[in-house]
Amino acid sequence: MLQNESILRVADNSGAKKILVIRCLGGSNRRYSRIGDLVVATVKKAEPNSEKIKKGQIVKALVVTTRRYFHRQNDTWIKFNENYAVLIEKKEKEGEKGKWLPIAVTRIFVPLLAEFSQWGHQKIFSLAPEVL
Repeated sequence: MLQNESILRVADNSGAKKILVIRCLGGSNRRYSRIGDLVVATVKKAEPNSEKIKKGQIVKALVVTTRRYFHRQNDTWIKFNENYAVLIEKKEKEGEKGKWLPIAVTRIFVPLLAEFSQWGHQKIFSLAPEVL
């Protein structure tokens, strides 16, 4: 479980390395975020030559792994070693509702859960090197 002031590593090649959670999205009184939730964060560490992402920039991120156990429908539990997130932004198309897509990302470096395809994150799911 992640809360405000939690530090996450970035699991994509957007240019950011570490982010700090400012707010957990999903309700005005929400305290914790889990795998699959959106958070608002600030970039604490970034690559020096990154054009898109700079240190101190406010971004939205999708939590992809946490150290907290994740309970699956088939009564199994899965746990990761680190807290990781993927930076995303909302893309609007004419006549359609906006979708959350990764920010200029071509690779994701951590394995993702199979549930991401069911949750509507097919673009992020397709970039994963491994599915658990």
